[in-house]
Amino acid sequence: LALYFHSGEREEKCIIEDVPSDTLVIGNYKVQRWDIQKQDFLESAPGLGMFVTVTTPSAEVLLSKLYGPQGTFSFTSYLSGEHIICLQSNSTRFVAFAGSKLRIHLDIRVGEHFLDESVVQAKDKVNEVNVRLEHLIEQIHHISKEQNYEREREEKFRKTSEETNSNILWWAVVQTLILISIGIWQIKSLRDFFISKKLV
Repeated sequence: LALYFHSGEREEKCIIEDVPSDTLVIGNYKVQRWDIQKQDFLESAPGLGMFVTVTTPSAEVLLSKLYGPQGTFSFTSYLSGEHIICLQSNSTRFVAFAGSKLRIHLDIRVGEHFLDESVVQAKDKVNEVNVRLEHLIEQIHHISKEQNYEREREEKFRKTSEETNSNILWWAVVQTLILISIGIWQIKSLRDFFISKKLV
């Protein structure tokens, strides 16, 4: 997931990331500030920091830390589900561009273990193959976890659908019984009315 969004000073922006359990999540971000003279976003925003908060599906705070204008944060999920990742700039009251518009670039990678090319190149060919194989095995484990998580979600969705269909069926039966009961009651009331008026 790679995106950018605009934010104001101390304005909190959150995204929701659906993550399987026991999965590494790495986030890279960069903050740019709006320059009024140049009418453009500058490459860096010195003096500005980003407060990153990660909340689990059970509303526990997994990560809460202040970083610089550009940085990397990471966490490992222990629950599967929707994790809320929030970014908020720290106060810039004493900085010249206080209150200006910010652009935040955010790149989030789920379950990806990066292959260090410098380590690979420093080793001989046999070790290079070993390192690459280990990396591929990690990626396979991640894909397997993702598939298991998707199966769990599909099963939960199917159960919910079946329960909803069952409830709809019972509601239809109840409605039919109510309508039949009202019809019988109306016929009986009309018959009693006609008998009392000696019309039948």
